[in-house]
Amino acid sequence: MDIKAKLAELGYELPPAPAPVAAYVPYVESDGQLYLSGALPLKDGQLTASGALGTPNGPTLEQAQAAAVQCALNALAQVDAALKGDWSRLVRIVRLGVFVASDPSFTDQHKVANGASELLGEVFGAVGIHARSAVGVPSLPLGAAVEMDLIASLD
Repeated sequence: MDIKAKLAELGYELPPAPAPVAAYVPYVESDGQLYLSGALPLKDGQLTASGALGTPNGPTLEQAQAAAVQCALNALAQVDAALKGDWSRLVRIVRLGVFVASDPSFTDQHKVANGASELLGEVFGAVGIHARSAVGVPSLPLGAAVEMDLIASLD
């Protein structure tokens, strides 16, 4: 699969793989599984959405969904780096974990996570359909509104 062409067809561009922002590696491959560290909604080194949903100065649902898409794009950049561009090794996107900085009264974390889930489904079809958790948390690294991790199955 030409991931860059498919993303371009959908109006997106595969970004460069972001560098870690702390003491961890961006991914680990073990026993046919690729485990990605958390991806933040960084674009050109800046957060695309920050703050907690459901608060007066927090992002809107639509902004958070767009941030989830950016998280997914950054995660795909890490997968691309791990696979060295050989997407034929991808068997399936197995699971997403989506963390949403949110006020306790905000209960639409699942709708935020749909931004990432829908993108992966559009890009990969059935291979991109995955299990998922969408969790509200009080804060995230760097003040991000959304963070996402991913597990993929590889040949």
